[in-house]
Amino acid sequence: MRVLAISGSLRRDAYSTMVAKAASRAAPEEFDVTLFGGLGSIPGFNEDLEPDAVPEEVEELRRQIEGADALLLVTPEYNASAPGALKNAIDWASRPHGASALMGKPAAIVSSSPMPFGGVWAGQQIRKAFSITGTPVVETELAIGKVDEKFGPDGLLMDDETRLKLTALLVEMEELAGQVNQAAQEERPS
Repeated sequence: MRVLAISGSLRRDAYSTMVAKAASRAAPEEFDVTLFGGLGSIPGFNEDLEPDAVPEEVEELRRQIEGADALLLVTPEYNASAPGALKNAIDWASRPHGASALMGKPAAIVSSSPMPFGGVWAGQQIRKAFSITGTPVVETELAIGKVDEKFGPDGLLMDDETRLKLTALLVEMEELAGQVNQAAQEERPS
């Protein structure tokens, strides 16, 4: 299963990126998790650029989403919401209306924060956006609180409970992808 992981933070040593990498290591053997690296280069959404002048960075984001079987979004929480760069990427990927790269793409969302609640509001904000983009999301809401205490100085996840939760979330995402694919096959004319 090809999974595109997108970290919502632009910071070089971001906890969100560490969580995305930890999810890759915790993934079952049949998973191939790729981390999207171009979030910071995506320009602000501008409908005037559609359809003829869509930036190459946006086209690359759309290509990578379309090439994946599922998405894993890992978001920090800033001021009780998801970071603007991540929301901007979602806005671009949801366009053009009727041909969204996000439409029908199974997803899982992980929020994280050094605060005890783990950025749940940011995760819920992404979940709400995905309800509009037609992106099916797993039921589990994984919020990793005190994320700064879960990684060692080498950037590796030390917390076994979080590792197990990441693995379970990915398995749930794989099940959702199977359901989405089956439903799509049943809708196709014979």
